[in-house]
Amino acid sequence: MDIPQSGGDTVDSWKLFPKKRSDAEPAGSSKTAEELDSAPRSSKTADSDPYRYKMDYPCIGTCLIINNKNFHSSTGMSARKGTDEDATAAKKTFSKLGYKVNVNNDQTVAEMKQLLSSASKEDHSKSASFACVLLSHGNEGVIYGTDGFEKLEELTKYFKGGRCKSLVGKPKLFFIQACRGAELDDGIETDSVDVQTSERIPVEADFLYAYSTAPGYYSWRNVTNGSWFMQALCEMLMRFRGELELMQIMTRVNRKVALHFESSSNLPGFSGKKQIPCIVSMLTKDFYFADFHL
Repeated sequence: MDIPQSGGDTVDSWKLFPKKRSDAEPAGSSKTAEELDSAPRSSKTADSDPYRYKMDYPCIGTCLIINNKNFHSSTGMSARKGTDEDATAAKKTFSKLGYKVNVNNDQTVAEMKQLLSSASKEDHSKSASFACVLLSHGNEGVIYGTDGFEKLEELTKYFKGGRCKSLVGKPKLFFIQACRGAELDDGIETDSVDVQTSERIPVEADFLYAYSTAPGYYSWRNVTNGSWFMQALCEMLMRFRGELELMQIMTRVNRKVALHFESSSNLPGFSGKKQIPCIVSMLTKDFYFADFHL
């Protein structure tokens, strides 16, 4: 049995809520004793719209996926059953979006830093963006390699400021499936101006951090179907990629996770829990995947 722990992502067997309007239902859940655990698209082109990222590049970009499943005993972290389903779904989804996908399994902290450092040193001048999917255990502000943890900012710093000049002014997207603390969300019942162009931009500009859960909270993962967040993310990216801007899509990811999943566990105190992703955006323009043609 997987026991939830601070720093881990909690495994569960989710309850499925009735399908609402056009939202598709996830695949059926497995409840074994082993488990705990819109606005229409603008007709303006990027060239004529200063609020829209340019997509007239040969490639939409690279997507780096780091999938950590097995951890050294010294970390106290259990194997992340179901994460391979997340990695497979992410690879399929970002490939269909046009990204060149690079999947790496069970990386140590040093290997994770090396992967991101190397990616930042590549020539992205012919790419419209960069994406990274991190699947691992975590805690607030940190994420685990197979041998320990590292501050998230130490992994993303390689793409800031002058460290990666070929991505300056372009979207740098990070999707993070990991716990951010040990709190559990019980849920609550509810009734049904012109901007002048500058030659200098902030070093933190054009980043998006899409966290699977709010600060301080567990992130739920199903050992059969994968995590709630990655299921919703991949589904909504595919469904709305030709229609909505990225932040609109992420709002729908939030809604999907919030309304269509609930934990079901045989451990006391871990059933009936909810989750809400947290999207932190420093993007300065609208980002449309649909502008890229394979």
